[in-house]
Amino acid sequence: MKQYLNLVEKALRTGNYKQNRTAVDTISTFSANYTVDLSEGFPLLTTKDLSGYRWESLKHEMVWYLSGEEHIRNLQENTKIWNAWANDKGQLDTAYGRFWRKFPMPESKLEGEAWPNEPHDWLNDDGTFDQIQYVVDQLNENPQTRRLVVSAWHPANAAVSKLPPCHYTFVMNVQGNKLNCHLTQRSGDIGLGIPFNIAAYSILTHLIANQTGFSVGEFSHTIVDAHAYCGVGERGEWYRNNIDKLQEEMESLPQEDITDKHRSVYKRLRKYILENAPQENEQDENKDHIPGLLKQLSREPRDRPQLDINTKATVDTLTADDIHINDYTPYSGIEFDVAE
Repeated sequence: MKQYLNLVEKALRTGNYKQNRTAVDTISTFSANYTVDLSEGFPLLTTKDLSGYRWESLKHEMVWYLSGEEHIRNLQENTKIWNAWANDKGQLDTAYGRFWRKFPMPESKLEGEAWPNEPHDWLNDDGTFDQIQYVVDQLNENPQTRRLVVSAWHPANAAVSKLPPCHYTFVMNVQGNKLNCHLTQRSGDIGLGIPFNIAAYSILTHLIANQTGFSVGEFSHTIVDAHAYCGVGERGEWYRNNIDKLQEEMESLPQEDITDKHRSVYKRLRKYILENAPQENEQDENKDHIPGLLKQLSREPRDRPQLDINTKATVDTLTADDIHINDYTPYSGIEFDVAE
């Protein structure tokens, strides 16, 4: 998908060396954004293989979001993607679906504030608010509204959470007969996280469009801190001293859609890194994502696959077995390790 490759290219071309809360350094850029037309195919990357356990993990994570669960006990049966941030009982101090489906309302209200105080379709029995059901109902009753906002960000929770939400809010918007989705992300791991985010929210848009009678439109994505992890210790430090050299060569390329000329340069830069950067320690292998991202940049994207979702599935009934892809022909996989 060329939009993703343009994001990778921008981050590597303009990014700054930046340390962070993890021990893995990054090349980071500010305010990246792009738009994908979902009617042209499902945006599952073809420049690396996301089938098999990756695809199964992605599907089960989306079902988990919609479940509203604040623990990973059921999710763990199919993927270990959230294990690093849960306690020994499987509880998470921040869970996306918990805020999507059960956003807490204040027990005490300031004078003049407006809050629902009588039972209705969006209030749960425990007094929390179901944002997803609100969006579905509004799309059925008042589809032109500009208030279809879902937030996973609670400031008090984020202040103490081990990992507050990265993709923290999205907005649904109807234009004509098409349902569009805009996702805002405070922090995005370009190598591992962003490909999952693109696919997950595209699935969500298809699902809600099916349920409410719309066609899918566009998925738009804004990432405030878009970063590529570049390694631990000496490996990460190497980029502090050499990123300018890499960027000088990239800046000599015309800023246009990636061509064979661009791909030749990306291959050369990857080879330079592999030959000159300090070797990664065995325990930190694959935490430098830059060579893998350059490898993707050197590959020409293939046709997007097609998404097939059970048309009877809803936000309350969706299962992983309801979601399928057809005609997916990616390049080989690339190993990236997560920075915890």
